[in-house]
Amino acid sequence: MGKVTGFMEYERLEEGYKPPAERLKHYKEFVIGLDDAQVKVQGARCMDCGTPFCNNGCPVNNIIPDFNDLVYKGTDADWKNAAEVLHSTNNFPEFTGRICPAPCEAACTLNVDGDAVGIKSIEHAIIDKAWDKGWVTARPAKHKTGKKVAVVGAGPAGLAAAQQLARVGHDVTLFEKNDRVGGLLRYGIPDFKMEKSHIDRRVEQLKAEGVTIRTGVMVGAEKDPLGKGSKVTNWAKETITPEQLQRDFDAVLLTGGAEQSRDLSVPGRDLDGIHFAMEFLPQQNKINAGDKLKSQLRADSKHVIVIGGGDTGSDCVGTSNRHGAVSVTQFEVMPQPPEVENRPLTWPYWPLKLRTSSSHDEGCTREFAISTKEFIGEKGKVTGLKTVRIEMKDGKMVEVAGSEQTYKADLVLLAMGFVSPVAAVLDAFAVEKDGRGNAKAHTEFTGGYKTNVAKVFAAGDIRRGQSLVVWAIREGRQAARSVDEFLMGYSNLPR
Repeated sequence: MGKVTGFMEYERLEEGYKPPAERLKHYKEFVIGLDDAQVKVQGARCMDCGTPFCNNGCPVNNIIPDFNDLVYKGTDADWKNAAEVLHSTNNFPEFTGRICPAPCEAACTLNVDGDAVGIKSIEHAIIDKAWDKGWVTARPAKHKTGKKVAVVGAGPAGLAAAQQLARVGHDVTLFEKNDRVGGLLRYGIPDFKMEKSHIDRRVEQLKAEGVTIRTGVMVGAEKDPLGKGSKVTNWAKETITPEQLQRDFDAVLLTGGAEQSRDLSVPGRDLDGIHFAMEFLPQQNKINAGDKLKSQLRADSKHVIVIGGGDTGSDCVGTSNRHGAVSVTQFEVMPQPPEVENRPLTWPYWPLKLRTSSSHDEGCTREFAISTKEFIGEKGKVTGLKTVRIEMKDGKMVEVAGSEQTYKADLVLLAMGFVSPVAAVLDAFAVEKDGRGNAKAHTEFTGGYKTNVAKVFAAGDIRRGQSLVVWAIREGRQAARSVDEFLMGYSNLPR
């Protein structure tokens, strides 16, 4: 422990934000990170608990007390060691240090009746310094195994798996249907939350480690690989069948996302101006990357309704405000959570509480316990929504009599989460699905991530359903170990 009494002497210090009026003018990151002295103080707050609940709260099991202690000591050698400790469990700390909701902090012992250690801000500082100092380098394998692995889907699960497999000597080819790798990190999460240069640096590292990256390649059935009428983002220019992959590779790992958006089947759904969030957000990512689109979905001078109260909805809010929307309103069907969680009841688990994002602070009206009954429009275009309030009775949501209300809307964005991977992709591989439509594969130590199809594995959202980037990295790493063991009969990769 760096400082035995640190948790009693120092207060938690949050990362800062640039003012809304300034950051709404651009799509760049606006978080003001902690400086070295501030990180040292935050590291001193760590209690080095006998049972580090933070470690178990983190899906990749980051060794948090160790890197907290190292940044408290504060020499360059200590910071470099902190980066090594961080990379030992997490391939991409710059991703999680920016967009992970930090379940580790919810599990921090200090969070029982006080303010958790600022673990996420410390992680953010460590990895940014590591890049600045040149400590993040390629680690190519010293010996090749002669085994070939196809990783299908270049989101965080696929990137992590490809890196792990390449580092033990396999010839890895990473396939991505879109024109750039990153999955939702690239096309979905706004640039103001995570600039894409962070992905680009990792892509160069993977290439230097021997990973072959093929973008614009859809893996699936030759005809309608995503299914008829699918609105899932797909900028592929060629299609490869599962049969070809199974012929050409010794193992195939499916790491695609849960890309099938949840729809809202109410009257008027076919009106123009109603779109999935994942039609809206990726287009702005492409514009920011310098691409040109013939007809971008824009919120300029519009009354925008975002249906869905989660992170994707928040991303739609921030993007709409940057477009210049007249108003932005976000709907959530569940009641408004308490502003402060019941810590004795929930700790060390993820608590239910009201979470206000930076996008909300930029301008947004939030409506809770509200349900959309109908979309209304004129001349085929949406002009508003008819809603009703909801309350919980006997564990069920029921409508509140007399609470009907109409909201004006020129653009409606459906951000209600994702229901499953694209069924057509799994069907093309003949992979068995679970009750939720995900690839069926367990995560046990022996035989983990194997599907019912010979030499085909599945990990990340395609297996577990919609989840966090940190869970995707965990599953990619664990699946890589299972694939390595399948190919070699043993594996030295960490699980």
